Amino acid sequence: MEQTSLLCVLFALLAAASNALGTVLQRRAALTVPLSHGFHLRLITELLHRPIWLGGMAGVLAAACFQALALANGPLSVVQPIFVLELPFALLMAGVVLGRKLPRAGWVAVGCIVVGLATALAAASPTPGRSQAPMDRWTLALLCCGAAVAALIAVAMRRPVGATRAACLGTATAIGYALTAALLKSATYEWQSDGITGFFLAWQTYAFAATGAGSLFLMENTMQSGPLAASQPALTLGDATVSLTLGVTLYGERIRLGWWLVLELLGAALILVGAIMLGKVPLTTSLMAPSEARESDEAGEPARRR
Repeated sequence: MEQTSLLCVLFALLAAASNALGTVLQRRAALTVPLSHGFHLRLITELLHRPIWLGGMAGVLAAACFQALALANGPLSVVQPIFVLELPFALLMAGVVLGRKLPRAGWVAVGCIVVGLATALAAASPTPGRSQAPMDRWTLALLCCGAAVAALIAVAMRRPVGATRAACLGTATAIGYALTAALLKSATYEWQSDGITGFFLAWQTYAFAATGAGSLFLMENTMQSGPLAASQPALTLGDATVSLTLGVTLYGERIRLGWWLVLELLGAALILVGAIMLGKVPLTTSLMAPSEARESDEAGEPARRR
């Protein structure tokens, strides 16, 4: 494997770990925010007064820096799929923060995700494409992603707090994160080719900042909208799938097809099974959406009083 590929994987792993830390801290902060603030700008105002959420934001910013370095050294279709490891990282970190061990079922789930990711990437064997995407392809990608996010939000807002709402918002967030990564890769190339001046003059820089901020807002509302078991699989596979699609259509990256698709689908299935299993591990109660966590607390309150 070439040095650039090794650097790409290393920085992607560091980005996934940093984002996992940010996720753990942000989810803990989200549990303290009243549900009535969901999908309202006041949600961000409330969170800004919580130091643990600010710590989570520091983790997210560190992840963005590592992600930019990864994208500068490798294709989008390699970097973003590695982010499926964010969920195992997040639960392992949550276990350390809460002083609890991941049960055997949790380790089996982590194994499924790791093996599934390795299988899918080895079978797909993504190769780099062009360094920059033409404007006509950007226009189509932005329109398609924007329309899909808008439709998912519309469906979610018609549903009560629960699994369906969480899954829709989780999928919308995944699309937003994938598009943010694609724009970040483009902006990073502008920095490499034209320096910091080119970076701040490129429209992609401001587009990825706006898309990233919007995706973060969606993520906060996803946490408030339903159980982790419903939203996390959508986030995990959605980001990887959309990123792979954008890598191929925007940057001309290539993956192996034909019979290799069988192994790629097998890897994706293992990742999905692992994500669902992890969503059911008791440790995830600390990372659930506020509605479910509070319902659990209320259900357990009479027993504690007795």
